[in-house]
Amino acid sequence: MVLVTAGDRGGGESQPIGKGLRFTAPGTFQARVALHGLIPLKTLVFEVRPVPRVYPGGQAVGLLLHAKGVIVIGYADVIATDGSRVSPAARAGLMVGDLILSIDGRPATSDQVVKEAICRAGREGRPVVLQVNRRGRLLRFEVQPRLCRRAGCYRIGLLIRDATAGVGTLTFYHPETRLYGALGHVVMDATTAHPVELAKGSLVEAFIQGVRPGEKGKPGEKIGVINENSSLSGTIESNTEYGIFGHLNRLPEHPLFKAPIPVALAHQVHPGRAQMLTVLAGNRLESFDVEIQRLNPFYDRGKKDLIIRVTDPRLLHFTGGIIQGMSGSPLIQDGRLVGAVTHVFISTPEKGYGIFAERMVRACGLLAFPEARPTFFGKHRPSLLQAVVKYSIKQE
Repeated sequence: MVLVTAGDRGGGESQPIGKGLRFTAPGTFQARVALHGLIPLKTLVFEVRPVPRVYPGGQAVGLLLHAKGVIVIGYADVIATDGSRVSPAARAGLMVGDLILSIDGRPATSDQVVKEAICRAGREGRPVVLQVNRRGRLLRFEVQPRLCRRAGCYRIGLLIRDATAGVGTLTFYHPETRLYGALGHVVMDATTAHPVELAKGSLVEAFIQGVRPGEKGKPGEKIGVINENSSLSGTIESNTEYGIFGHLNRLPEHPLFKAPIPVALAHQVHPGRAQMLTVLAGNRLESFDVEIQRLNPFYDRGKKDLIIRVTDPRLLHFTGGIIQGMSGSPLIQDGRLVGAVTHVFISTPEKGYGIFAERMVRACGLLAFPEARPTFFGKHRPSLLQAVVKYSIKQE
């Protein structure tokens, strides 16, 4: 028999903890593991910190992300003065998805900056020098501009974009720091399907004008516009695989929650009934019934932590289930924020994936203690003693 006893680091009395160890206050604690209560095996130190309390979101938000440069989204032939069609950039080796960081040694901060540099080089009869990020590789290209007969200016045959916009859902915001999280997944450029390398961005409340219901094989979507008169706005400071994060300019009043709620750790989430918060019309926040059907705690990268099924008859009637624009919609279970919707099943729109809220609050720095990673498979298989201790600990 393995007996585990616990006490504080000050040397206070230790007592058997039985099947579970509950910490009710922050601090540093020790757990002593002994065989039959006599033979000491190990002493463990626990750093206990409070789980943050946040307001769940659900508000529809418009997102504008500016990349660290300009993104190549396609080619456009230059009609030369002799009538031929050429694409100097394609001939030089530039590809769709490349991120142009600088042109002639100057930061490529906008498509207008790039256009002016190309025209200047064309008039001077020299090539432009482009520094390009191609999926983490820094490359250098020299491209000779050609005079376009149709446009009357110099071009190199590229279609570029310096910003990405879209509509999503706010997941949570922290009242003390005004930190927020949204979406639950990385923002991808719609044309290149590559993550947007963020330079800066802004978030503002969106007004939902309509909904296109989803059906089998064809995801639905929210149709929204920016609500310029709203007080809900903020910065976008990071674009990660677990969502976008930043700071709100001010804290909005929540129509459904008068006080913040605790964030559930992954082990506190369970299959069963839950509620999803989202907006279907205007900026009216509503709660809908869903079911968490399955957990996938061993999925290491998030995004597919949960499988969710919409059970609310009204939501199924209006949307057919989960639709685009619901990404980030918070999931509430047992009075805790447990996760957020991330993706819809294309073949079964009433079902979708979700991410644990724990991953999101950890990604933005609100949850500081190390993540408890599953270790029963692969090279990190623990000893029996480690397994007994690991799964005897409960947190409140």
